[in-house]
Amino acid sequence: MISTARAVAFDVLLLVESGGYASDLLFTRSAALDSRDAGLASEIVLGVLRFQSQLDFLIDYYAGKKARLDMEVRIALRMGIYQLRYLERVPAHAAIHESVELIKRARKRSAAGFANAVLRKVDRSEVAWPSREIELAHPAWLLERWDRQFGVETATAIARANLRRPETYVRGGRIQDIGSQSIVPLLHLERGQTFLDVCAAPGNKTAQALEAGVRVIACDFHVSRLTPMKPLGIDLLALDARQPLPFRRRFDRILVDAPCTGTGTLAHNPEIKWRLRPVDIERMREIQTQILHQAIEALAPGGRLVYSTCSLETEENEGVVGDLAIRVMRRIPGRDEGDGFFGAVIESR
Repeated sequence: MISTARAVAFDVLLLVESGGYASDLLFTRSAALDSRDAGLASEIVLGVLRFQSQLDFLIDYYAGKKARLDMEVRIALRMGIYQLRYLERVPAHAAIHESVELIKRARKRSAAGFANAVLRKVDRSEVAWPSREIELAHPAWLLERWDRQFGVETATAIARANLRRPETYVRGGRIQDIGSQSIVPLLHLERGQTFLDVCAAPGNKTAQALEAGVRVIACDFHVSRLTPMKPLGIDLLALDARQPLPFRRRFDRILVDAPCTGTGTLAHNPEIKWRLRPVDIERMREIQTQILHQAIEALAPGGRLVYSTCSLETEENEGVVGDLAIRVMRRIPGRDEGDGFFGAVIESR
């Protein structure tokens, strides 16, 4: 038998390899599970993704050779090794047996004996990692970028922070990272002001802004992403914020929480680091610049706009706002609590 938690974890990890997002998949696939199974499924999925390059090295290390494996087999081995080396309370026999059974369930039975032999060699003895990128479980090119931008010491601290389970913060009944909560105060909201949230979904910052008593219009590109915001009781509008905004009036306050690469959120969304490419950073910068310029046109005289991202990359932050910002705020994982965030305050003249 395979436990429900491990079956869900395996299926989610396989879908992530096809482009899915772990947090979304875990939310839907774990909805019917009890809290214990849901917790174990989440721990395995996010742990495997955080330490993926270490786990792949360990597969070869315990196999004694470079292993060419089908993805189903590799995922089951990653899961098994993660439980055996990184989790304290999982019985070894359960981790080994169920990982092998997952391989059989995936119709890769010919690899079951190999997997069983590899997993039975796994222990907790110290391993000499062959490179910094494997030790820190981040792509080399991303570490090199952070080395240049922040210095080696800070870059290493960021990477190590991304390998830890993040703290859970709650505001107004919503789970919202402490770094995310630092953006809305930059707007200096006051009761009765008109407020436009340009890229609003999933609505955490919108709900936070509502606490100030502002009159809100919230927008996002996809109607489906706005639907969960209906209980907020505000005006919702689906639009492409790269195009001229369809408003006759101007707004006292505008938030542009721009779509970004998300490199400040790798503790929560570890799959990002394995699929991101340098070209994606420049592509996002182009989109962000278009959105910001359209939003500025909707800002009332004397108004205030905050541009924010959960990216650590200069191109997506200072490279977008340029000399428009009168104030800049940056949160860095490993130095500050929570995820990494950038916020820039822009005021109309």
